[in-house]
Amino acid sequence: MSQWYFSQNGQQTAPMSHSEAVAYARTATGAFCWREGFGEWLPVAQVPELMGGGAHSPTMVAPPQPPAARIRADDIDFKIVGHEMQFVEIELDSGESAIAEAGSMMFKDSSIEMTTIFGDGSGPEDGGFMDKLLGAGKRVLTGESLFTTVFTHNGSGKGRVGFGAPFPGTIMAIRLTEVGGRLICQKDSFLAAAKGVSVGIHFQRRILTGLFGGEGFVMQKLEGDGWVFVHMGGAVIERELAAGETLHVDTGCLAALTDTVEYDIVRAGGIKTMMFGGEGVFFATLRGPGKVWLQSLPFSRLAGRMLAAAPQRNGNQGEGGAFRITLGDR
Repeated sequence: MSQWYFSQNGQQTAPMSHSEAVAYARTATGAFCWREGFGEWLPVAQVPELMGGGAHSPTMVAPPQPPAARIRADDIDFKIVGHEMQFVEIELDSGESAIAEAGSMMFKDSSIEMTTIFGDGSGPEDGGFMDKLLGAGKRVLTGESLFTTVFTHNGSGKGRVGFGAPFPGTIMAIRLTEVGGRLICQKDSFLAAAKGVSVGIHFQRRILTGLFGGEGFVMQKLEGDGWVFVHMGGAVIERELAAGETLHVDTGCLAALTDTVEYDIVRAGGIKTMMFGGEGVFFATLRGPGKVWLQSLPFSRLAGRMLAAAPQRNGNQGEGGAFRITLGDR
């Protein structure tokens, strides 16, 4: 039987036979696995063989380094402060670093040095210019800046830096090793992360999903083994979907999902329902297994309400405008 290897939370298992691997995979759905013929380590949930399929031919080839050994993010401490308008305070040991979107910093200790770099800094420090340019280009496709800000603690003891949310909502702290090493989220949700986390792009493969799925063809892809902090609008609910379980969601309310979840769209109903139901033309269809995070207040919905309440050129001053005019006429 073929030899299987597993890696979870930085710990690699001994070689297993196919039957042992199938049994192990049932209890370690967040792990990565490898066997001869794989180009890289893959999340267990993406390997049909471990869901009861046939075995591969025997092999004694040693596996490559697991993902946690190739990319090791700084193990940072943190706390999230506040309720409606939250911020995250990250505590860095000497030499540790965090990355964040430009303009998100709230405060920092004087011992923390702030540096602007191309891309997200997840690659090797001696990487070539083209590698860094490619990483920066990925960020542009998700609507972010070419540059990322790196905060490094160069003093002794502990150093603290805080990052604020851009609008009312919830900051979620997610350790990537607990979600298979990869998280797909809306384009503007990334706030900060431990240095070593890769911020890339995720393309929607289906044309209709890309056109009407709320987030377009391009979403953010966060990869690695460290902590990431993503901001979601309003209140947030986390749902664990079983294999084959389906959930219909307003396209704007889908904040993040693991890459094991199948994402598609479906019509909201008949013509009358689509036109007058007030819930849009399409729903997002999420099919497990995997985790999804839903937000109660998408930024597009908040911006739409603010725009509707803004003063108009025709003299309407928003809510209560008609009442004020009536008093003036009297």
